[in-house]
Amino acid sequence: MKTQNSVYIAQSLDGYIADKNGGIAWLDSVPNPEGDDMGYFDFANRMDALVMGRITFETVCGFDCYWPYTKPVFVLSNTLFEIPEAYHGKAFLVKGTLTEILTQINEKGFSRLYIDGGKTIQHFLKEDLIDEMIITTFPLLLGGGYSLFGDLHETLTFELTSSCICLGSLVQSHFIRKR
Repeated sequence: MKTQNSVYIAQSLDGYIADKNGGIAWLDSVPNPEGDDMGYFDFANRMDALVMGRITFETVCGFDCYWPYTKPVFVLSNTLFEIPEAYHGKAFLVKGTLTEILTQINEKGFSRLYIDGGKTIQHFLKEDLIDEMIITTFPLLLGGGYSLFGDLHETLTFELTSSCICLGSLVQSHFIRKR
């Protein structure tokens, strides 16, 4: 089974995915009166499941909306011991090394995974487990916060396969890992 681990995320011009307080209100800084999803739904429809860290999971659980995912969500955590009852059957706690976790998820028949959350993406990149990244850059500087990228053991090379301007001011770039 061919597996693929993909990222779809927004960042500030200075590379942050959340401000110094963990806030993401800046994502609404560019007007979107038509509700353009900028390719997110096509991306999400290609995925079999999501893998996210505890902080991202708790952030999503705190949104004032219905559960936004139709696919299974696997939550990585060393501190969470159970998924809250409201999310049983929607989210599943997984533990172990990333390789062990991916093996468990892939053995359940999920091969195209959406990797979400800053630390989770950083850990996957550190282990060279990201195959595709779609990054939308907002034209603002947060001046600090939660960085999209962290330290790596080695240089990872990606190929830019496309780039476009969305909503007149956002730059969305699609990268594929060169191996």
